[in-house]
Amino acid sequence: MSWADQRSRFPVLERYAYLNAGTFGPLARETFDAMEEVRTRELEHGRAGPRYYEEMGERRTRVRELLAEQLHAPLGCVALTDSTTQAVQVAVGALGLGAGDEVVTTDSEHFGLIGPLIGVGADVRVARIRGVPAADRCEAIEAVVGPRTRLIAVSAVSWLDGAVLPWREVRQATDVPVLVDGAQAVGAIDVDVTGADFFTVSAQKWLCGPDAMGALYLREPEALSPRLIGTAGAASYDLEAATWVPKEGAARFHPGLQPVAALAGLEAALTNLPEGRFERARELAERCRRSLLEVGLEVVTEPGQATLVSFRIPGDAAALSKALFERGVIVRDLPATGTLRASVGWWNDEADLERLVESLNLVQ
Repeated sequence: MSWADQRSRFPVLERYAYLNAGTFGPLARETFDAMEEVRTRELEHGRAGPRYYEEMGERRTRVRELLAEQLHAPLGCVALTDSTTQAVQVAVGALGLGAGDEVVTTDSEHFGLIGPLIGVGADVRVARIRGVPAADRCEAIEAVVGPRTRLIAVSAVSWLDGAVLPWREVRQATDVPVLVDGAQAVGAIDVDVTGADFFTVSAQKWLCGPDAMGALYLREPEALSPRLIGTAGAASYDLEAATWVPKEGAARFHPGLQPVAALAGLEAALTNLPEGRFERARELAERCRRSLLEVGLEVVTEPGQATLVSFRIPGDAAALSKALFERGVIVRDLPATGTLRASVGWWNDEADLERLVESLNLVQ
């Protein structure tokens, strides 16, 4: 299929220059159809019956296999969650972190990563990397790591400026376990989780999956014990004795069951992904960056990073984002930063970028 044919799979692109996969990716027609088919069957035949539950289990396994392929990871190291935040909660629980335990993170993280660290009462130390050149961020993070540090929690790609963070280099330099927030990486750039202790996935963003779907990679799942224990993670249990036997591998960390329709939608979204998608997304993102510079805007994102392009434009960013939406261009304003963020995916094209620039000229 040509890129134009691939683009035609996403109906929203017929109406909008959709540049907001960093929040929600566009839904493909086959993703929607897969969910609708399941919902129709549930409506007409109920959510019951032996075959219904067999299909649920089979689909969960297929989705885990497809996610493992995205991460270049073994199936046995991938657990399903409903979000990146829940994946962080699962990882923090598996480590048994609590009050007084020291965790290092940065001032460029999403609250979906920071919140669970605060929630367990950890002593959070913050490396100041905002505005620091990407090449110097490893040193800035290392400088905050101390002998009491039990975990380093950082993003693979910064949600603020698309910078690729040096989590692998930090892990090698400090020998401290690393939890990587992969929300802005998986599906946007080619990800290999080798070297990470934990790596989270947000499926509704760059993977263009349905809501409430995510995943967690655990390097050594058998060496850890889950704290969020649910039926989905149990091989068996004894209610009278209040005991359980966990499933093998990362499956023991499944905190719950995802809707069958969501599983169907994500399976469809992860099937038949085009070759060369990562290269195309990077090329378009760099073209977006150059186009914004050419019209005199301050681009925050450095060259050679991921697929988020953040920039400043005179005026109120939230109001400008709304004005752009009214002109059919969907970007996000980043609170308290004064910046707008364009999320450039393989489904976009040059016309989307031209529409962004033209609309910016009109709303200023």
